[in-house]
Amino acid sequence: MKKYLISLCTLVMLSTNGYVLADKEHDKAYNEKLDKSLMRIIQSNDLTGDPLLNRTVPDINSPKAQLGMDLFFSKTLGGDFDSACVACHHPALGGGDNLALPIGVEADSPDLLGVGRTNDDALHNPEVGPPVPRNAPTTFNVVAWDKFQFHDGRVESLDKTPGANGAGASGIRTPDSAFGVADPLAGNNLAHAQARFPVTSNEEMKGFNHTEYTGQTIRELLAGRLGGYGDEADVLDNVSYWLEKFRSALVSVDGSAEELITEQNVSMMISEYERSQAFVNTPWKSYIKGKTKALSYEAKKGAILFYTASSEGGANCSSCHSGDFFTDESFHNLAMPQIGSGKGDGEDGSNDFGRARETALAEDMFAFRTPSLINVEVTGPWSHAGAYSSLEAVVKHHLNAADAIENYDDQQLTQADIRNLDQMPANTKEALDSASFALENIQLSDMQVGFLVEFLKALTDPCTQDRECLGQWIPDAEERNDPNGDQLNAIDQNGNLL
Repeated sequence: MKKYLISLCTLVMLSTNGYVLADKEHDKAYNEKLDKSLMRIIQSNDLTGDPLLNRTVPDINSPKAQLGMDLFFSKTLGGDFDSACVACHHPALGGGDNLALPIGVEADSPDLLGVGRTNDDALHNPEVGPPVPRNAPTTFNVVAWDKFQFHDGRVESLDKTPGANGAGASGIRTPDSAFGVADPLAGNNLAHAQARFPVTSNEEMKGFNHTEYTGQTIRELLAGRLGGYGDEADVLDNVSYWLEKFRSALVSVDGSAEELITEQNVSMMISEYERSQAFVNTPWKSYIKGKTKALSYEAKKGAILFYTASSEGGANCSSCHSGDFFTDESFHNLAMPQIGSGKGDGEDGSNDFGRARETALAEDMFAFRTPSLINVEVTGPWSHAGAYSSLEAVVKHHLNAADAIENYDDQQLTQADIRNLDQMPANTKEALDSASFALENIQLSDMQVGFLVEFLKALTDPCTQDRECLGQWIPDAEERNDPNGDQLNAIDQNGNLL
């Protein structure tokens, strides 16, 4: 009897092991099938996995990028010394601010970034909630954009040659020039042009004590402040700090502040820093290069859904999120929830008409630029107004926007007292009912949504989640501290350095 029991146990173990082995063989075969399908997709879409191919990316250790970093983190460029570029675009926060809507000037704690940043007691914030109307776009991989900057494309390359990074003989249009007309002061590329505008926004950086200044004169005021040659009441105590940095970066030992510290050079340095933030070494790139184990089963299934047309059972994502940078650099009305203060559009001014504000075309109503999906995992909250706090929610909106809007849960917002939440249903329904609305309803299971999310996570460069790696783009709080006391040494809501 004992011998029989031993034999029976052995038989069960053999059967179990056999099943496991068979299951592994099945997984291997299925995995190979997935790889073959994905390779066909990769080839048919001419994908290389590298959106920076043949582009020149500034080295973060170059003198210009280093100076750009110091300027980016300096509250000297805030009109009232209480905001900096980094207040809305910190590398440790995905190149954004981890908020649905930004808080620039008059923050209750200027150095506190991300969740917990408020301006409830701000003198010029009569309404509760953040006054900036749109979500802060990530600065990561800004070097890869060829056509537009900002959600509505109001900084636009008139020469949209792929790989040009906004440069070209045709020039760049900005809000300082008429639509379709090049701005002679736009700079050398899209990032340079974009970097000139946050300082002109009252809510973002300019503040409310310089309302008599135009966009150009506030830029010149700030350059003079840095160089010590501007308004005597506005210059810094230690102007040699910045002059020596500009002399070094521009290799001009004897250059004067008036010659070197110009508004053009300030924005150029900032753009060099921004353009150095190139993070594209993703699992997806590794997979395309031949490392088939770089993606999980789930991510591979998600990739196939991503690239498959809806008529064939897929999610049709690549119709807009195309190419190696995962964007067509165009504009589409997705009827994303319209929260926040809006841009002054609609009957009560709480709506945002998007790209139509620039073009005045009906087909551009409520349309916003297709974001890149590289590093999308770390760049939330998502949408032009930051209305969604999970990738799953974003995916489900794309599958059935009407259902997502009807069941929108404002408890997901990372900020309290967002403006005009009561207007969100009506404002968003206007976009949903517009002839420009671009989404179709697609039926996918929750499991398939999960597969898509896993694929999106495979588009993340590990450096963007590694504080030590990101440290190259964050000035040391002690070693590089501005003697004028204006370096923004960011902390989180617990008082920890970011």
